[in-house]
Amino acid sequence: MNMPELPEVETVRRGLTRLVKDATIDHVEVRYPKMVTPDSDEFTAELIGRHIDAIDRRGKYLLFRFSGGVTMVSHLRMEGKYDVQPEGSPVTKHTHVIFHLTDDRELRYTDTRKFGRMQLVPTGEEDRLMPSLGKLGPEPTEDTLTLDYMVTIFGKSHKVVKPFLLDQTKIAGLGNIYVDEVLWLSKINPLTPADDLSREQLITLRKNIIEEIKMAIHGHGTTVHSFSTAFGEAGQFQNHLHVYGREGEPCERCGTIIEKIKVAQRGTHFCPKCQPLPAAAIEALGND
Repeated sequence: MNMPELPEVETVRRGLTRLVKDATIDHVEVRYPKMVTPDSDEFTAELIGRHIDAIDRRGKYLLFRFSGGVTMVSHLRMEGKYDVQPEGSPVTKHTHVIFHLTDDRELRYTDTRKFGRMQLVPTGEEDRLMPSLGKLGPEPTEDTLTLDYMVTIFGKSHKVVKPFLLDQTKIAGLGNIYVDEVLWLSKINPLTPADDLSREQLITLRKNIIEEIKMAIHGHGTTVHSFSTAFGEAGQFQNHLHVYGREGEPCERCGTIIEKIKVAQRGTHFCPKCQPLPAAAIEALGND
């Protein structure tokens, strides 16, 4: 099971911005109190009458910016979804929070597994009050993910590159799907120790991370399991995946059969010919 990654969350953010930016909260209905912080009474009272000024994103977190200096930090976790419905439309059993808007619409949060969380914090205090947010690494963009930064952090770690890239404190927003994809694009074996990558490999990896995320956002994310956009549409980027979910199929580059292994408890797809494990990495892994 894969939670939405950065492109999926960015797609949701853009959709919600078009749908509910500048809307005003009439009242909030919390059907699953464990999902919200502070407690549901305080949570609902805090939001009455506030406008949605903007919806931002940091890594895989959505940041709803309300008037009066309040931000709601929302994490979709595995299967969380937002959608907008007319006031009074039928509600599913998996709808856990309903933001009733003053224009006779409802912003609903639905989550079959109840893993998603929402927390209200003073705007500007998110990083201090939520350590998981404050510790996020840079966004995977041209401006924020510099080569110097990558050379430094990769050089400090002997962890194999697959879980290293999944670590949100290193680079924000990468998950299982896109890590497999960028490693295939970069011809890097997922078991290669991070500090074994050359500067030239890091140049290639950085370029592929930035370009892949940009392309995935343009394609509205990848539909795996149950992801959909704020408009209820499936993402399209799964049609452009080179390696993820393609075990047993021939590699697009060389025709070798794609393999799937477990790395750090995550299903990992790679081409054994295009992404060979370097001899130095094999020796290093043997000494761990």
